[in-house]
Amino acid sequence: MKHRSILTRTLALLLATMFSAMEMAASVATPQLPYPGDTGVSKQQQEQIGRQATAEVYKQMPVLPDSSPETQYIRQLGRKLVAAIPQQYSWPYEFHVIPRKDINAFALPGGPVFVNIGTIVAADNEAELAGVLAHEMSHVYMQHSIKQMKKTQLTRGITGILGAVLGSMGGAAGALGQMGAGVAGGVLTMKYSRADEAQADAVGAIIMYKAGYDPRYLARFFQKLASMGNNGPQFLSDHPNPGNRTQAIDEEVRNWPPKDFVNDSAAFVRVKQQAQGVHAYSAQEISEGAKTGQWARENREGGYFPASDAGGAAADNSRTASGGSISSVSYRDIRPSGRLTPTRNDMFAISYPDNWQLYQDQSGSGVTIAPPAGVSEGAVAYGAVINTANPRAASLDEETQAVISALERSNSALRTRGSPQPVRVNGVEGRSVDLIGESPIEEGGKPAPEHDWLVALPRPDGGMLYAVFIAPERDFTELRPTFENMLRTLHLR
Repeated sequence: MKHRSILTRTLALLLATMFSAMEMAASVATPQLPYPGDTGVSKQQQEQIGRQATAEVYKQMPVLPDSSPETQYIRQLGRKLVAAIPQQYSWPYEFHVIPRKDINAFALPGGPVFVNIGTIVAADNEAELAGVLAHEMSHVYMQHSIKQMKKTQLTRGITGILGAVLGSMGGAAGALGQMGAGVAGGVLTMKYSRADEAQADAVGAIIMYKAGYDPRYLARFFQKLASMGNNGPQFLSDHPNPGNRTQAIDEEVRNWPPKDFVNDSAAFVRVKQQAQGVHAYSAQEISEGAKTGQWARENREGGYFPASDAGGAAADNSRTASGGSISSVSYRDIRPSGRLTPTRNDMFAISYPDNWQLYQDQSGSGVTIAPPAGVSEGAVAYGAVINTANPRAASLDEETQAVISALERSNSALRTRGSPQPVRVNGVEGRSVDLIGESPIEEGGKPAPEHDWLVALPRPDGGMLYAVFIAPERDFTELRPTFENMLRTLHLR
């Protein structure tokens, strides 16, 4: 009996030890990034907004070239942090450096992250700088900009409009591009909430931990800025303090498994020294340069203006893709072939004249189909622009009218000719409407009237497809059979 009692006590002790070990293991589980949620705005659309906003940055601020040591270092550090994010939730992050004295950084929807040179100089070690990047990356990861935009109704009609940002082009297409730029400007002036900041701290801490940096340096950098008073107001005004950052992060990381962190590097020491020698501009200098177009010009001439900016990158919108002047192009220069060639992507398939060309949108879902002589780097005089939006937030009639209204608001020269009419395209019922605008083609030194034909179709997945067929009014009748033939080949996927 005694032997059995000892055995029972021993077994109980072993079980208690096992359960205690299991509880300890659970309490020090490796942190995992949270589910970012669903905003109702597709990843593709968010990336498109980010590209538009990036183009606005390059117009409003000086940006160091990709080849600069500072940019190369920031990108290397950024890639290390990106590797800590699960691929299914990650974004096409890209990193840029602005030669500005203020201590600041900001992120745009879809992945672009910008860091002021003053932030590099202010950091005491690589971990502090990694904390700034991880915090900004977390805003993208959690889609805070899009969530704020929806709260402020900046994205009203976003599923029917932003998905159809077709670039900076003539007529209706140009108005859609301007609408995209307007949203981009709103993104740049947006402020995060304190809840967003707290969440970006928490998610950023996990990213830092997984990348091998002590997460507590994230809070230390913010704490250091707060102690600077007037030396760091811009960063703190854009990133409202959610409370005691240091205490919050200390509590979050307390039960994480111990790890050997590497919080500094020789590369950081070198780049900080180099950054101190970079000519950095004040906020006033940058504002004045933006007003005169200095930054757009210098960024473009330096060869590092973003390729996604169809309008701002084109210093001369009168030059065609083939090198001629688009203002004097006529029908004989763009006459379509009777032979059609097919193209397709994940959203749709269509055929077009084989002597015209297809220009792929960087989002992968949109295309411009145009004769080389009828399209410049920033304008379309002849052709078709097709893009998609996902998901659809309203009825077909409401979505179509929302696009028309937005086009008219953004382009005073644009107006509808009649009301939207039903149209069937390969068994799909959609809406069709004609619009009148101003063409890049000139007549008597003034823009010629332009005829745009907008067709809106519901996609099988609940999204929308918009096609805009474009031509000067004088040539639209001759081109309409070609446009109708193209539309007959359009199949949604």
